[in-house]
Amino acid sequence: MKKYYTRACNFTYGKLSIKSVNGKKNLPLKGNKEISFDEIEIISRNSKKIINIKDIKNLPKLLKIKVKKDLNIIIKKNKNFANLNFKKLPNLMGVLNLTPDSFSDGGRFNKKSKGITHAINLFKFGSNIIDVGGESARPGSKTVSDYKEWKRIESTIKKISKKIPLSLDTRKSEIMKKGIKLGVKIINDVSGLEYDLKTVQVLKEYKIPFVIHHSQGTPENMQIKPSYKNVLLDVYDFFEEKIKFLRTKGIKHNNIIIDPGIGFGKNLKHNMNLIRDISIFHTLGFPVLVGVSKKRFIKELSGINDTKNRVGGTVASSLYLIMQGVQILRIHDVKELMQSIKVFKELMQN
Repeated sequence: MKKYYTRACNFTYGKLSIKSVNGKKNLPLKGNKEISFDEIEIISRNSKKIINIKDIKNLPKLLKIKVKKDLNIIIKKNKNFANLNFKKLPNLMGVLNLTPDSFSDGGRFNKKSKGITHAINLFKFGSNIIDVGGESARPGSKTVSDYKEWKRIESTIKKISKKIPLSLDTRKSEIMKKGIKLGVKIINDVSGLEYDLKTVQVLKEYKIPFVIHHSQGTPENMQIKPSYKNVLLDVYDFFEEKIKFLRTKGIKHNNIIIDPGIGFGKNLKHNMNLIRDISIFHTLGFPVLVGVSKKRFIKELSGINDTKNRVGGTVASSLYLIMQGVQILRIHDVKELMQSIKVFKELMQN
């Protein structure tokens, strides 16, 4: 039987009534009145079709049942957790890499006082939560020992976890347990919970919110000719299967975040296809997190206009993601992005 996917599209942003836009009915995305939509794209492996939501009634019976079920998920509110507020767009996850070799800020904040000061500033300027990492996941990077990774982050987590909400960026179950005991609010495993098989048991035991991140391969090899049949639908199916698997392992809560992993085992075409149609992931029912900050695709698109910080490309892609209803953005330059968001929101008011 052919599998169909439903993607909300044709979004309207601002304080416009969700009841009517240009005389047509609009629906709120995830119960958020800041953003609404009046069209859906029905996708299969070999076809695409965009229709207005008022025309769903004209679909074949079984497809209509499927689309209506998806639509109920797309408009249902996400409950807040871990200092993330899904009544507003977006939430910001500030990045704090306490490593010598991360692709953007390796070596800048791995001295104790610098890391703490930077975390405080990220939170002050608008982050809802700070993502702390002690192991680089940049393309080509190699794993480090549990001891070395924990040594890099322990002191900083101890000093700020009670003052600032923290997410812990790690693939290792022992690091997760230590971080949870010190008060971290979210586990963010870039391997999609596949590097260390004990991580699922840790998540079940502590009932902590976590990110399911998609990655093809490992940081060492993920950019060596990544391949997909259909990157958008392959990544969607990965999340769907992972959620089913986690349910069978006894994880029943919904404090789960979906991250399609821009740049993790994807080339430029893959990244663009994911970003353009990112709203398909709302149909899974969980908040969507995207990290585009300073990523390679910005360099690939901008060519001679590439810059060291890539703030322009980060802002442009982030505002696009906000217009697709993405609830969480993982960001290095929080102050600059928050500046753009404030101006953007004011201009979008009706």
